[in-house]
Amino acid sequence: MALSSISTFFHLGLLFLFANAMPSLASPKTHYHDFVVQATPVKRLCNTHSTITVNGQYPGPTLEVNNGDTLVVNVVNRAQYNVTIHWHGVRQMRTAWADGPEFVTQCPIRPGGSYTYRFTIEGQEGTLWWHAHSSWLRATVYGALIIHPKEGSSYPFQKPKRETPILLGEWWNANPIDVVREATRTGAAPNVSDAYTINGQPGDFYNCSSADTVIVPTDAGETNLLRVINSGMNQQLFFTVANHKLTVVGADASYLKPFTTNVIMLGPGQTTDVLITANQPPARYYIAACAYASAQGAPFDNTTTTAILEYKTAPCPAKGGASSKPVNASLPKFNDTATATAFTTSLRSPQKAEVPTDIDESLFFTVGLGINQCPPGANKASNCQGPNGTRFAASMNNISFVLPSNFSLLQAHHQGIPGVFTTDFPAAPPVKFDYTGNVSQSLWQPVPATKVYKLKYGAKVQVVLQGTSIFTAENHPIHLHGYDFYIVAEGFGNFNPQTDTAKFNLVDPPMRNTASVPVGGWAVIRFVADNPGTWLLHCHLDVHITWGLAMSFLVEDGVGVLQTLEAPPEDLPVC
Repeated sequence: MALSSISTFFHLGLLFLFANAMPSLASPKTHYHDFVVQATPVKRLCNTHSTITVNGQYPGPTLEVNNGDTLVVNVVNRAQYNVTIHWHGVRQMRTAWADGPEFVTQCPIRPGGSYTYRFTIEGQEGTLWWHAHSSWLRATVYGALIIHPKEGSSYPFQKPKRETPILLGEWWNANPIDVVREATRTGAAPNVSDAYTINGQPGDFYNCSSADTVIVPTDAGETNLLRVINSGMNQQLFFTVANHKLTVVGADASYLKPFTTNVIMLGPGQTTDVLITANQPPARYYIAACAYASAQGAPFDNTTTTAILEYKTAPCPAKGGASSKPVNASLPKFNDTATATAFTTSLRSPQKAEVPTDIDESLFFTVGLGINQCPPGANKASNCQGPNGTRFAASMNNISFVLPSNFSLLQAHHQGIPGVFTTDFPAAPPVKFDYTGNVSQSLWQPVPATKVYKLKYGAKVQVVLQGTSIFTAENHPIHLHGYDFYIVAEGFGNFNPQTDTAKFNLVDPPMRNTASVPVGGWAVIRFVADNPGTWLLHCHLDVHITWGLAMSFLVEDGVGVLQTLEAPPEDLPVC
């Protein structure tokens, strides 16, 4: 063969190899979106409400990106309330200014104002979501954030035929802002929601709703990836599909060792990816969700929301008569803690996990409710409608978190502004007690304060999240901003380091951003503090964060640019 022919053949071979490698070398994209926050007429449960939405949509737009892509979202506030947007579960590496909780990483976007969130998705795949993080706007201002694998990569399971986001929500026949303002005024618990929703629709079991029940179509034999998100405000939810098995493959944008179940449980903030195969006789099957309500005696919305899994060859509802009625779904009882626990303790990472071991910071945080005595001079009848003439409160380590109002925590930290917060959040409860037993009433009243806990860059952190039975014990979904963490163990009663440490799973614990702390129990999480900024740790039951069930970590800069918080953007809102 002539030399020139060999050369041509060699170059053609290189071109062929390069062409085949192209998908995996596809460069990350930047996605630009405009979010207009505005009041929109929305009709549910027979009534039309002026509802705060994004771009007139309820729920808001679904954002789809690939791992490695950048999002640039310009938020314009045309509503009458302050607003911020939180990208729930996004790591926000060095971009804490884009995280979104008001007065923590930014001042709110005032009515008429705007702010552009810029951040990159790094090393995350699966289902996250975005929502307002200002008062109770989250009730209607939320949407899915779907992160596909990098181009050229694939799921660690067989690619499903179709994918469907399933956003579970709560609906009030009232303005949610009025609901929380009334509760804040009275000191009592807020009114519970009037309905649960799937993709914004209550479903067949509510008045004036069945015409708009969400239909999820399927062909017989095909597999669908349901991306289930609990975007509800104050309620853990059970979720199921009638007569179909759910194969759990991911949660909170982390893959899991697949396992099969009939029902999943999600606290507000949590996401779960499940595969469902249409292997039943062609018909219509209810997709359903209802409350897991673990707090004894506390009121809750005891209704069921539905959508319909509809086989394309099923008889049409108009023609099929009784046979076209959807097959009913079987859901656990509202207080079925055994089913909730069986689910959360089944989650495992797909392979050996890089769990931090030599712990630098061993923290113990009590989480739960409290009550404040009626303040002097307050009108007991109108301002102290909590138990026995008190006002509800909540706390971590007996500190009831107070948001600043003139600066955000991050701004105060970055600019060295004194008097906004103190760095003496306690590493353990100031008083040890029988956390899940009968708690002395002298411990019921927390101390209001704005305290943070400082972490050095790179610190290996363990936090025991210990539920308390002050007033009532319940399951708390605890969310950490800016981080994923491993849940190495959970249990009931008081955490005992002598015996419970032996139960730690340091091999394949699940990675999450929101942990369901069991009712009357505890969970242990671990993470490495490798992201500088101020990061809120809070209960994702919004009534509890309103009452102060939160704290913030302040993670210091490390060494060099890649371990240092970026400078604040020029359009960062001012207070």
